[in-house]
Amino acid sequence: ADDLGWADLSCYGSPDIRTPHLDALAADGVRFTHGYSAAAVCSPTRFALYTGRYPGRLPGGLKEPINQPAEQDGIPPEHPTLASLLKQAGYDTAMFGKWHCGFLPWFGPIKSGWETFFGNLGGAIDYYSKVGGGGKVDLYEGEVPTESLEYYTDTVAAHAAAYITGHRERPWLLNLNFTAPHWPWEAPGDQDVSKDLTARLQAGEQGALTHGDGGSLGTYRKMVEAMDTGIGRVLKALADSGQRDHTLVIFSSDNGGERWSYQWPLSGSKGQLNEGGIRVPTIVRWPAALDSRQVSDVPVITQDWTATILDAAAVRPADSHPLDGHTLLPYLLDGAQAPDNALFWRTSQAGALRSGRWKYLRANNVEKLHDVPADPREQANLAKHHPDILDQLRTRWEQINAGLLPYP
Repeated sequence: ADDLGWADLSCYGSPDIRTPHLDALAADGVRFTHGYSAAAVCSPTRFALYTGRYPGRLPGGLKEPINQPAEQDGIPPEHPTLASLLKQAGYDTAMFGKWHCGFLPWFGPIKSGWETFFGNLGGAIDYYSKVGGGGKVDLYEGEVPTESLEYYTDTVAAHAAAYITGHRERPWLLNLNFTAPHWPWEAPGDQDVSKDLTARLQAGEQGALTHGDGGSLGTYRKMVEAMDTGIGRVLKALADSGQRDHTLVIFSSDNGGERWSYQWPLSGSKGQLNEGGIRVPTIVRWPAALDSRQVSDVPVITQDWTATILDAAAVRPADSHPLDGHTLLPYLLDGAQAPDNALFWRTSQAGALRSGRWKYLRANNVEKLHDVPADPREQANLAKHHPDILDQLRTRWEQINAGLLPYP
């Protein structure tokens, strides 16, 4: 999902949004209550998922997010990715929906290991016209521009379902990247809203796509529910094809919620390193290997899933590019102790690190220490009460930060 907030699913506490298919997915597997995105905005989290490494290891990962084509802003084609590693191991690879890790001619899913691609390269597009922030259509099949006037959430779900139905002989990796419920605020049937917004974009109105004069709680509810319906279509295709039990399914969001999102009890939102900006719904299902109806409060982060997927496929990471994530398979399958690793975040304006129950947060020249399980709203700054823990987490943050590229 794209900009889906912590409590925007009914299985995470939304009072209004109904998501029966994702609720069922959670009931069939493990629902993580402390799942995190690698960053507080789109592009860096996607860098982390595809490379398994901190976004700040690449110049493009420093963008918050990537908005313009540039030769240095993207995942280099020679860099090992989740797709390229699995492809080398005999997997078919496909991506449908949002890429947002660099623009042609330098970057793109096809250049980074995905054999099949249908989707948008940038951050957001109109749900019907597929026009992006530059006033032009941003939709590709492979690396060839294409057109589609159907509701985008439905379209990418249909492509994913068809791919699953047609791939039964070889193992496969499928990345289904919805733009929902990211702005613009268009629910199924909102063609008039789309026409108005598209005309404004094509007329060169700056910022029109962010749709600051549109949307409502009702529209947002319909957008999330449309995504849930699309996911139900994909999961049905998986079941009908006979591949359900032996397919690992992971659902998450690229960052916390935005304007219309329901975040309670978290504070903060997209773009911030408070819990509301980085804690996201995270669901995992693998019927042949995982028991159902599990809830885990273990802190996990985007790049852990890269390591977990590769481990599940018995694929070694590239020695030249060691992962920053840690496999969760021993914990999930064998009941081993969960990895006790520090979760690290960094933006151009702030930093954070979570270790166990403690979270170090630095923003606006102020350092804070929060007991996250006891205080998920991060209202009590315990730095003065636990200076030793503050110092320990600060030191670890500085150690990780020293190994990353500096912000320009």
